[in-house]
Amino acid sequence: MAQRIYLDRKWRFNKEFSEDMINSPMEKSTLVNLPHSVVETLLSYFDESIYQMVSGYQKSIFAPTQWENQLVSLVFEGVGHSCDVYVNGKHLKHHDCGYTAFSMDITKVLKYGEENLITVKVDSRETLNQPPFGYVIDYMTYGGIYRDVYFEVKEKIHFKDVHIQPSLLERVSTSKRTPKQIKMMNVQGIIKTECSMPKRIYKLVAAERVFIRQYLDDSLLISQPVGGLEEREDGYYLSLTSAPSTVKLWDVESPSLYTVKTQLLVDDKVIDEDTVTVGFRSSEFRKNGYFLNGRRLKLRGLNRHQSYPYVGYAMPESMQRLDAKILKEELALNAVRTSHYPQSHYFLDECDKLGLLVFTEIPGWQHIGDESWQDIAVKNTEEMVIQYRNHPSVILWGVRINESPDNDKFYARTNEVAHKFDPTRPTGGVRCIAKSSLLEDVYTYNDFVHSGKNKGCAKKADITSDEEKPYLISEYNGHMYPTKPFDDEEQRQEHAIRHANVLDAIAAEPDISGGFGWCMFDYNTHKDFGSGDRICYHGVMDMFRNPKLAASVYAAFSDTETVLDVTTSFDIGEHPACNRGKSYIISNADSVKMYKNDVLIKEYFPTDSSFENLKHGPILINDFVGDAVETDGEFTKGQAKLIKRALNEVTLKGFRPTPTLAWLAFRLVVLHRVNPKKAVSIYNKFIGDWGGESREYKFEAIKNGEVVKTVTKAAVTSAHIEVKPSHTLLTELHTYDVANIRIRIVDQNDNQLFYFTRPVSFAVEGPFEIVGPKVVTPAGGATGVYIKSIGEDGDGKLTISCEGLETVTISLSVECLTK
Repeated sequence: MAQRIYLDRKWRFNKEFSEDMINSPMEKSTLVNLPHSVVETLLSYFDESIYQMVSGYQKSIFAPTQWENQLVSLVFEGVGHSCDVYVNGKHLKHHDCGYTAFSMDITKVLKYGEENLITVKVDSRETLNQPPFGYVIDYMTYGGIYRDVYFEVKEKIHFKDVHIQPSLLERVSTSKRTPKQIKMMNVQGIIKTECSMPKRIYKLVAAERVFIRQYLDDSLLISQPVGGLEEREDGYYLSLTSAPSTVKLWDVESPSLYTVKTQLLVDDKVIDEDTVTVGFRSSEFRKNGYFLNGRRLKLRGLNRHQSYPYVGYAMPESMQRLDAKILKEELALNAVRTSHYPQSHYFLDECDKLGLLVFTEIPGWQHIGDESWQDIAVKNTEEMVIQYRNHPSVILWGVRINESPDNDKFYARTNEVAHKFDPTRPTGGVRCIAKSSLLEDVYTYNDFVHSGKNKGCAKKADITSDEEKPYLISEYNGHMYPTKPFDDEEQRQEHAIRHANVLDAIAAEPDISGGFGWCMFDYNTHKDFGSGDRICYHGVMDMFRNPKLAASVYAAFSDTETVLDVTTSFDIGEHPACNRGKSYIISNADSVKMYKNDVLIKEYFPTDSSFENLKHGPILINDFVGDAVETDGEFTKGQAKLIKRALNEVTLKGFRPTPTLAWLAFRLVVLHRVNPKKAVSIYNKFIGDWGGESREYKFEAIKNGEVVKTVTKAAVTSAHIEVKPSHTLLTELHTYDVANIRIRIVDQNDNQLFYFTRPVSFAVEGPFEIVGPKVVTPAGGATGVYIKSIGEDGDGKLTISCEGLETVTISLSVECLTK
């Protein structure tokens, strides 16, 4: 039976590689665990050259004598970006992609019953002649062995690859929960042997000594002799078909998963086994939209980079899965684009589990290199498709370099490779060119037309070069309106409304399959981009995954979590000339009641939103007075009605004379005899603070007649630290675990204090380490810290302190399941 033996612990690392390392242990080195980044960076204002180096990794491995008659492969899931692998001084592999896995057969070079030396030369310089390099790039690329490394030990007769292709027997109804039969699973595997006489395998087959068995969960699907095999250049090819009975569909709302186990037997002994998680679904891009299991589904997604503060790409399984959970559960998305490269299988596994659709693409950013560069890109396409095609969440292959010019010869090759190795999925290619050459199945386009006051997106007919093919928006917003967590209130609100504008516009276009906003979170970028501090502030979350206001626009799509956010603090100093201007309620409740000093002003409903194509679009707050003028007793009913309208007009548009305000003033003064000298006192009384010492606004989200969430806005009287740990029990399997602690500084009503700047310090006790600095300054009233286990069982705690605030302590534990 095949074994997977992880090698993530206790590597020796040196920032400078030398040829002497190939044959002997490193003398000067640091002991590290994987995933690992060649350098730990600052959060901002650092030079990207610090991670561009040629470094060395080394590990000694004992090879037991039991392996001597087996095949041993060494697998690297991700090394940034070009690397050479040596075993016992022999060069075995060169690989030119930092985003796909690679493996090598080390059977013949291992010394069995002895220690073996693995040395890896890692080149993370951005001068490499390979994707995504060659010109400037709007994201940092980091470096290091940042994903898992392991041995695969197999019998010499084994599966090289098993590709499971579930499909459906009949056209699926629009019901997501109706079980349907499937047609066939075409299991395409390669049996590869190290035997020098291929006829020997043929004789085994002829003697019916080699069998295939396949199970769907625990149900046997097929058991039969292999029979005749098709001999190919790199082994033997076999094709199986099996027909399970009724299965449940994999869907964004009910992602039913099954395990397909395929076994290779010789003389009734299982010598290899391949296990794949599959989902049975129908996924189609049509010219009139995207259809999942026969029903139209508007794709609503964000783009995701795989980077993190301080450590770049080097984060373990739990953090990869957390991002998928945030996208699905906190942001209520149904899709994600893995910009601009293939990402961790842990992330994709969680997308499979949660029902999050994935558009993944080859590495690259605008630049197309020379012939050698293009050959590597074609190889990247092959590796991406083969390595990720068993994920049911993947619905589209990106086979163009992001935002690159047309190159038909080059892209004919990438399309051909993608279709060759996966005929079940369409291809797309992210472009920023309207009417460009279209070799792919789906025209995917970065639409940045929206500038705040104009249309949210372009018409399909204005962009695509073939209206008979599907159309998808792969990016929007982003650089058009970068917003920092600490920007003023009007900037943060405008950022949120722009996202709502584009979502509303896409929803109104039936022939647009959907869109992916740019982007999930802020990320480190090169000096040529961002705000000069090496951060790109395009995210709807900050780098620690704390939500900005725009995140609530997406969260309001949730059918399970109650969302209630108000885009203003009601502090007039947040606005020029103290004109409050427009403010919005963002909620998915049945209604929201607004109170001022405990007096009901107005109840708002989803139908009050001007975003007609969104079920729960932002709602403009257009009444700050309610019945206060009428019940005050000083004015007649007619006067009170006009005064209320005038006060709300001034609140929304300021004191400048608008036609509406002029007409109201004329009627009040001329027709209703209201003294114009009282205007200021009336404003201060009803809009200022109603004559009281303070003002308080309260919003209640109502669902099914009950208050389910409350937001209160009042003068700040106290502050405290609010924490949100991803998990507090860190579990070590084959390497360390990391917990993400999201931190906000909030007032007595749990409103974020966006201009809080006092330093926050971290102290940890027990078997843990703090990733990054131990003292940070919140940005926009929020920050975060990553806590890392160090390979020991035990309990401990994280203490978060800030001068003037109550200290917060989080209890932590580590459970090491393997050492």
